[in-house]
Amino acid sequence: MKRTLGRSGIEVSAVGMGCWAIGGVWTFDGNAAGWSAVDDHESTLAIQEAIDLGATFFDTAANYGCGHSERILGSALAGRRDRVVIATKFGHRVHAEAKNVTCYGVSEEASDVVPHMREDLETSLANLGTDYIDLYQLHPGGLTIDRSLPVRDELERFVAEGKIRAYGWSTDRTDAAAAFSDGPGCAAVQQQLSVFDGNLELLALCEEMGLASVNRSPLGMGILTGKFTADTQFSDDDVRGSAQWFPGLEDGRPAQRWIEALDSVRDVLTSDGRTLSQGAIAWLWGRSDVTIPIPGFKTREQVRENAGAMAFGPLSRGQMADIESILGR
Repeated sequence: MKRTLGRSGIEVSAVGMGCWAIGGVWTFDGNAAGWSAVDDHESTLAIQEAIDLGATFFDTAANYGCGHSERILGSALAGRRDRVVIATKFGHRVHAEAKNVTCYGVSEEASDVVPHMREDLETSLANLGTDYIDLYQLHPGGLTIDRSLPVRDELERFVAEGKIRAYGWSTDRTDAAAAFSDGPGCAAVQQQLSVFDGNLELLALCEEMGLASVNRSPLGMGILTGKFTADTQFSDDDVRGSAQWFPGLEDGRPAQRWIEALDSVRDVLTSDGRTLSQGAIAWLWGRSDVTIPIPGFKTREQVRENAGAMAFGPLSRGQMADIESILGR
């Protein structure tokens, strides 16, 4: 199952592999931003098995583990680079030794990203062990539009140099994405999107402008897997324990309303033999032809399940309508 990465014409697997979790333990401004401890050997085997299962799109970031995710991905892809499409992100100051990330400025909105872009790009290229990046994405989602446009201009120069093939922005703001994507080399917007949350106006913009909608948190930070209850408590080094910005979490635990909503649509999502995770991914494919979900992973088992969604394809129109009816939307 394949999809196209927006206007770039780059073909990718319909499901990508999100590499946030394999970055291990790190912090953003001193707050937990990783997914607790990680087994690098297992991460490597999982990446390689994903390729064997037909997943060709891998999304990481300079932030994740302060370069650790990029390095693990690059090592795992040695000798396989021509079989995959690599996306990474930039735009924050990475303090590798301290395992901490901060903004380039007093806040994300006011970050001065451009002076650091060349160095950030070269660092990511070295971490990944490659001489080009397929999709290079601006990471600070709150950057003001005025500050983002010079970033876009620099990205166009990187495209012209052959350092990157295309670029995008990880943001949930429709007006920001519209302004930024005027550049001819822009191919995608990375947005938070799942069966229970997301900016559908932004998704419509992607459809209108011929951009890919790369979907982060397609499994609701793990809640849509069905493995957690409203009493689940995440560890202190797990971002989910403090991610107040995510609507599916309340006080460091899965929100009761999400647990109840998941139960209400469970039968539809698991129709035709799918697991809950596969059903959540299938919902995104059924919602739009431009969606490319990138569920995270830490194990080969998770990779098998997520890649296995491609064998089922999108939910049918009837199944999509059933979910809308059950959720009262």
